[in-house]
Amino acid sequence: MAQMYGMVNCFRYPLTSIRMTLSSPLDPKHRIHRHANLNFDEKTTEMPLLGLYAMNGGEGPNSYAQNSSYQRGVVDAAKPIIEEEIATKLDVGHVFSTHVKPFRIADFGCSTGHNSFPAMQIITESVQKKFRSETSQIPDFQVLFNDQVFNDFNTLFRSIPPLKNYHAAAVAGPFHGRLLPKASLDFAYCSCALNWISEVPKAVSDDTSPAWNKGRVHYTGAVQEVFEAYSNRYANDIGSFLEARAEELVSGGLMALLVPAAPCFEHSETFYTTQSELELIGSCLVDMAKKGIIEEEKVDTFNFPLYFTIPQELKAIIERSNSFSIERMEILNNPGKRTLRSADARATYLRATCEGLLKNHFGSEVMDELFDRYTKKIAASPLFLDPDNEKSIIILVILKRKAE
Repeated sequence: MAQMYGMVNCFRYPLTSIRMTLSSPLDPKHRIHRHANLNFDEKTTEMPLLGLYAMNGGEGPNSYAQNSSYQRGVVDAAKPIIEEEIATKLDVGHVFSTHVKPFRIADFGCSTGHNSFPAMQIITESVQKKFRSETSQIPDFQVLFNDQVFNDFNTLFRSIPPLKNYHAAAVAGPFHGRLLPKASLDFAYCSCALNWISEVPKAVSDDTSPAWNKGRVHYTGAVQEVFEAYSNRYANDIGSFLEARAEELVSGGLMALLVPAAPCFEHSETFYTTQSELELIGSCLVDMAKKGIIEEEKVDTFNFPLYFTIPQELKAIIERSNSFSIERMEILNNPGKRTLRSADARATYLRATCEGLLKNHFGSEVMDELFDRYTKKIAASPLFLDPDNEKSIIILVILKRKAE
């Protein structure tokens, strides 16, 4: 049976902001001290630190593990395409060209693993079939599970399938930069994670900037300057992601990206997307500020670090990279959207994904009321309760690393 072990790399991460209870002050470089205690329920000091973009851990009622059927639908929809692309596009000759080495796969943005495990099974079994068709040797497999440093890797490793056909390791850190040695990776995978940008554009929280996003928490419905700030940040981040993966992938290596996106940038009254849901949670925060439950200034300084591209924009960004060829690009019909048929289901889906960010900024004591208000607004809207009105899309992109 394959062994399982953990590995954590150290990097200089982009700064984000988390609430933390400190037993000792941070040094000038914002390093985490050995005895700093993270506790979201005690009196806290907001400090710049790294990697808060983690989903709710554990397996409780508000956990990502229990509320990610939408994302699981993406894996199921992509399965036949990934199998076909591995069978027809993957170059396996390099694995045994000099010496026997493991075939290494990385999942960038694995969360607690419940949707990553079936994806890794699809990939490893497809690669095994490819090897059997071209050589008598089958390599060992190593899967590297990557997510932010505050991701719940404990739940991931507790949940990992006992009969898996690969060695497993964790690599912690933001995926917009390098994480692995040069040319050490054979297959890269990233699902429902590239809608997260590395940081909120600074201009949208600056009251002297034309892009100040006062009273809103996202670019949806905001002025053009806010949208452009997000769009530029996204383009830079995707460029950095591709540059990092180009260094890590071997020549001829494949990368499968499943990117949450929108069909267009225009707002509609007849359908909704994830952006619409973020706008709705923003309206709940504004209502709470008006009632004095939270401070208005807190609302004005909070924005979701999420961006939903459109196919044309994503293709243009990828084409600016000289390191990859686009082998396939298409829109998936995600069956997972039909699993969110009630207001409660939609609310816990969003809570499992975004509660950490909201709790950090507004405090844990208002989370129940916030999502109770959100649930009631969803329940009062026939638009949001009909899955056929949900028009968010998933862009599947298969990339191949060009020879250097």
